[in-house]
Amino acid sequence: MDFRTQAASVDALAGVAADALIVVVAGDALPKNFDKSLGALAADAVKLGDFEFKAGKTLSLLRPAGVKAPRVVFAASGKSTLKAARSTFQASLGLLKGRGAAHAAVAFVGFDAPTESLAEQFVLAAQDAGYVYRHTKPSAPAAGKLGKFTLLTADAEATKAAKAGLARGEAIGAGIELARELANRPGNHATPTFLGQQAQALGKSHGLKVEVLDKKAVEKLGMGSFLSVAQGSDEPLRFIVIRYDGAVKTQAPVVLVGKGITFDSGGISLKPGAGMDEMKFDMGGAASVIGAMRAIAELKPKINVVMLVAACENMPSGHAVKPGDVVTSMSGQTIENLNTDAEGRLILCDALTYAERFKPAVVVDVATLTGACVIALGGVRSGMYASDDELAGALSAAGEAALDPCWRMPLDEEYEEGLKSNFADVANVAGREGGSVTAAKFLQRFASKYRWGHLDIAGTAWKGGAAKGATGRPVGLLTHFVLSQVKGGAR
Repeated sequence: MDFRTQAASVDALAGVAADALIVVVAGDALPKNFDKSLGALAADAVKLGDFEFKAGKTLSLLRPAGVKAPRVVFAASGKSTLKAARSTFQASLGLLKGRGAAHAAVAFVGFDAPTESLAEQFVLAAQDAGYVYRHTKPSAPAAGKLGKFTLLTADAEATKAAKAGLARGEAIGAGIELARELANRPGNHATPTFLGQQAQALGKSHGLKVEVLDKKAVEKLGMGSFLSVAQGSDEPLRFIVIRYDGAVKTQAPVVLVGKGITFDSGGISLKPGAGMDEMKFDMGGAASVIGAMRAIAELKPKINVVMLVAACENMPSGHAVKPGDVVTSMSGQTIENLNTDAEGRLILCDALTYAERFKPAVVVDVATLTGACVIALGGVRSGMYASDDELAGALSAAGEAALDPCWRMPLDEEYEEGLKSNFADVANVAGREGGSVTAAKFLQRFASKYRWGHLDIAGTAWKGGAAKGATGRPVGLLTHFVLSQVKGGAR
């Protein structure tokens, strides 16, 4: 897609040249200085009962008199928030779907959100609306004709801010698309080996340092917990390291860790058959951190970032780990595996120990970890855990800025009681109650040597039903978080 800006005063929108003009309006009326020709058309539609300045209302006009664009769409948002602007603009694109418009000019009128943020979400909304998965579906519909978008800005200052927002939106959008493509592919395509290859391709195209470790290397590291999950599958595991060096070597990096279970059968603790196909999405954490690395590499902030992905399948076989087995993690702590379907934490714990070698400024792990988080928060907000209030605030702020929100969950010491074991240092599961919290408490044991955050994205990484597919979350949150960690604000 092609995104650009153009200065166009709100009182002269009728003169804008494009196949379609989209006017997204906040509030209950147009401003007094609004373009007279367009304002008269909207007023007439309101008088006739064809349009209202209420959320969700739209008006589509064809070849209106006195307007250069042959198609005009008015879309009312009601609220003047960034979230309302994005959702209303995306809904307006539906009125142009399947039509002949190739270029749309878009004006946001009456919104409180900063121009830079509006521009970012303008890009992400258009890209999301145009995304179609095709890799294993040749019959998928062809891409729509609409591929060029111009954001109309009021003046030079707004244009400068818009350009910065467009650049950030395009980078995050590319990361989200990569994450969705990786997660949407079925398990027989998106294997651990495939993820390693995709990481290497990203390194080559974006100048990143990439290392892909095989089983022998992982055994040498002593990652017994990770190895135990992988041992039931014929697919070989991979441990993936990507480095972005945007600052001096002495600057401690931000480390992003992703859970990469490319298919989760539950292992010996086998999942029910219904819905098991969606367990191809259990590598959503890995997909999101790989996508975030692409966004970061394109934005080139002055910061060091390391990405770690532990990737394998969780399968039942004669070689699979069994309930009750005790394994030794890379940290030296022993773990009693009470439920082999609680495998994500077993691969993440070794990745978190590996992260120590980078002497990180902060580590954030991302995982489709627990169904309990879905029960707690649904598909709106990701569950967020943090070792300190400052980090929690930074992750929360990043989520709000990206419209990729999270919600802080507790880490009280009492939650760890259920993880006690008679046969190992720790059990991998506690009771049913507070399952997302006890999973986080398990991970926290392996992240004591640095500032640590955990995002449980089991409810937000993908959608089921008729809209089944990966969302690409939380690429936006992660990218905004990394940008917020740049020292001195230089991005």
